[in-house]
Amino acid sequence: MRRGLLRTATAITLAAGLAGCVPSIPSPPTASVVAPPESWRTPFEQGTAVDGEWWQAFGDPQLAALVEQARVRNSDIAIAIARVQEARAQERASRGLLLPSLNVSVPASHGRSLTALGTVVETTVAQPQFQASYEIDLFGRNRAQIDAVAANALASDAARQATILSVTSATATGYVTLLALDERLGVLRQTLDSREAALRIARSRAEAGYTSDLELRQAEAEYRATQQQIPVVETAIARQENALSLLTGNAPGAIERGGRFAALNRPVVPPALPSELTRRRPDIVQAEYALAATDARLRVAQRQFLPQVQLSATVGEIIGSSLRDNVDVWSVGGSVLAPIFAGGRLHGQFDAAAAQRDQAAFGYQRAVLGAFREVEDQLAVIARLDEQEQALSAQRVAVADSLRHATNRYRAGYSTYLEQVDAQRALLSVDLSLIQLRSDRLTALIALYQATGGAPKS
Repeated sequence: MRRGLLRTATAITLAAGLAGCVPSIPSPPTASVVAPPESWRTPFEQGTAVDGEWWQAFGDPQLAALVEQARVRNSDIAIAIARVQEARAQERASRGLLLPSLNVSVPASHGRSLTALGTVVETTVAQPQFQASYEIDLFGRNRAQIDAVAANALASDAARQATILSVTSATATGYVTLLALDERLGVLRQTLDSREAALRIARSRAEAGYTSDLELRQAEAEYRATQQQIPVVETAIARQENALSLLTGNAPGAIERGGRFAALNRPVVPPALPSELTRRRPDIVQAEYALAATDARLRVAQRQFLPQVQLSATVGEIIGSSLRDNVDVWSVGGSVLAPIFAGGRLHGQFDAAAAQRDQAAFGYQRAVLGAFREVEDQLAVIARLDEQEQALSAQRVAVADSLRHATNRYRAGYSTYLEQVDAQRALLSVDLSLIQLRSDRLTALIALYQATGGAPKS
């Protein structure tokens, strides 16, 4: 017994000497290092911190209800949750690598044979036994495998958070767009009513002989031009409702409104420093854990060059009809498996794991730089939209005044109907542009919430 243990210890000592042949883990590429800027190119507006339910700041109860419904029933979120459950189950399963395995087996047989003396003999034999095996994790290979699976589980949970944030933003954006389409439809219907009134006047004037048919045809053309825009907007509204229904886990159908587009509040996004973004954005956290998983798998590939020590034990009993008494059997053993020659397989696996780690490092860099860009883009959009709205609002005042003068001149006979038509077209264009601009600004605020990772993490 002592000699066996001595041999095992000697084998372990000799195998440990192979550690000098293990390749060292290379450092991540220096080109993947990300240094966040000290501040943003476009400064944030001054705002106060908000809680996790940032969509409440828009002041529309129906928007809040749709977001809550989407966060509960959306299929993408449900898939992400199931992936987290799968990853956590795999993590629990991997932890069994550090524990011994126990098995029981009961082989049994019944046979009939002929002895050398010509006697027929029937025998029944059973051998129940317990088997135990355990791998001593001397060099941390199993521990590294568990670390890789655990990092994957954390990455899956971060992906779930990213999916929730994305669905939340898409739902809020979809509802804002729907209200903007309603507002656009209202402007077109009001314009159509005014065009219809103008068409009646032009028809009566033409029938009375006060004007030529040219003005009548111009009025009819303007009426039809406005009329054909209404079905286009109604189609867009139906498609937007269908999209929101899908986001909230429902079949296509009508969406209830909580208020008008003009009643939506304009929230202020709390400022976030570039250095804070890596902790607030779930997609960056996901990339970070993915990098940690590849680093752990690289350690696993490195440990493959080192020996594996297995201990085993068996305890059982032989029960047979030909035996007078049962026979107890047992065995205790151990083995050391040390790689000597694998045809380059281990080195290839190690190099592949190092390349995957480098890919994950650059993936993390891409996620961080992409997050910086998204925030900068939305800040620039919001700042420019504010300037554009000021100019567009001033333009509307001028166009509305121009229409008033053109209408008075036409009624007084100083100008043709075409001058009034041009002013009407300009006013409609400016009104629709204002609606689109205000919608773009609200959706840009939602995109900025998403780009900064939602509400600050406590």
